Amino acid sequence: METITINNRDDFAEWAIQRANSILTDQGSTLATAARTGDENLITQAANALGQVIVDALLDSFDGLIDDASD
Repeated sequence: METITINNRDDFAEWAIQRANSILTDQGSTLATAARTGDENLITQAANALGQVIVDALLDSFDGLIDDASD
């Protein structure tokens, strides 16, 4: 993932929209495919992967705020 500079709320909103779209495209389609199979194991794995990607995105955002605050 490339590094971007967020200077205002609009920049943050744009980043959030792009990141959410990327997450849904990648992980959401994997979860949907798993759900179509009906395999509970695959569904659980895909759901956990989706949750982890969301957590990672939130932590990336938070880490960016922390880095700025320490300057």
